[in-house]
Amino acid sequence: MTRYDFLPGVLAEIAEVAGLDAALKIAERRGGASMSVPGTITDDHWLVGLVGIEAARRLSAHFTSGQTSQDLEVPLGPTGSRRQLQTAIRRLLSEGNIAGDEIARRLRIAGRTVRRHKNALRQKDRRQGQLF
Repeated sequence: MTRYDFLPGVLAEIAEVAGLDAALKIAERRGGASMSVPGTITDDHWLVGLVGIEAARRLSAHFTSGQTSQDLEVPLGPTGSRRQLQTAIRRLLSEGNIAGDEIARRLRIAGRTVRRHKNALRQKDRRQGQLF
């Protein structure tokens, strides 16, 4: 057990490597989506701007080989609410004129997440229609 067991998945690992503050900032910025940790950190990388150069270097050293980047799926964590995300996806889907990829970009989530919600809504509509 680590002292960050209250954080879901990779966020606990990030907290162990780079500190709780870094994990929470990453969850706030990228929670519910993927992020790429570069093999080599440069001063102008967004991760450096978010968590600082030392924390970014520790994350890079921990998650990569130093040569290639590593993609991580970042859970929502304590800074986000699954219910808020679901509501936002459904609201944007109900508008009807916004493509799934655009919804994913706006909410900073994976396109797969939007497709899952869209399919779930279709299934619900089919079941509802069978009631009458």
